[in-house]
Amino acid sequence: MSELRFQRVLLKLSGEALAGKQKFGIDPESVSAFCREIAEVSRMGVQVALVIGGGNIFRGMAASAKGMDRAQGDYMGMLATVMNALAVQDGLEKEGIQTRVMSAISMQEVSEPYIRRRAIRHLEKGRVVICAAGTGNPYFTTDTAAALRAAELHTQAILKATKVDGVYDKDPMVHEDAVKYPSLSYIEVLSKRLQVMDSTAISLAMDNNLPIAVFNLFESGNIKKVVSGENIGTLVEGGD
Repeated sequence: MSELRFQRVLLKLSGEALAGKQKFGIDPESVSAFCREIAEVSRMGVQVALVIGGGNIFRGMAASAKGMDRAQGDYMGMLATVMNALAVQDGLEKEGIQTRVMSAISMQEVSEPYIRRRAIRHLEKGRVVICAAGTGNPYFTTDTAAALRAAELHTQAILKATKVDGVYDKDPMVHEDAVKYPSLSYIEVLSKRLQVMDSTAISLAMDNNLPIAVFNLFESGNIKKVVSGENIGTLVEGGD
């Protein structure tokens, strides 16, 4: 454990990551690839909690923009995250990793209720805890849920897995001259309106002094590199 920078982390996965090359749904091959990465880190002794989005199945904000009640759409999005959590649970257990899905919305047939002390105990026993259904409340994103669970579970960092290799001053997929930031403060992220996580999540991480490591999920071995302290991606922490 001495070579690890972080011994307990919260990994935030987007729902879109589970869709792979598809634009919708769950791609078993993509899920298996991510689960192998997570399993490797878990076997190293890192305690891992997960928060997964639901955008590959349903987006409450997008539905709201088309006329659906925002709260109703958000609840539907929470149910989508439970489906993703069960898919990841299946993938991790195929890798021989013990897991627990803990939902903020009660679904006793497929998950445990999210209880903070129980979640911490699962982590201490080496189980990967998959936190589903966001915060259980509408109007809060899964980014905010990730920051909340990270603080509650006393993790040492939030690992924000994305499609690009860090935070840029503008979208690198669109602008060839986009500049990557090796590090940022929370205030810089908020003042520059950088799309790392939503402002509520950034503020919560700042208030609880939780570093946010932003890195490319699709490059093999990156999760291991981050927990081992290698300088990849962008690290958000500290003051001005």
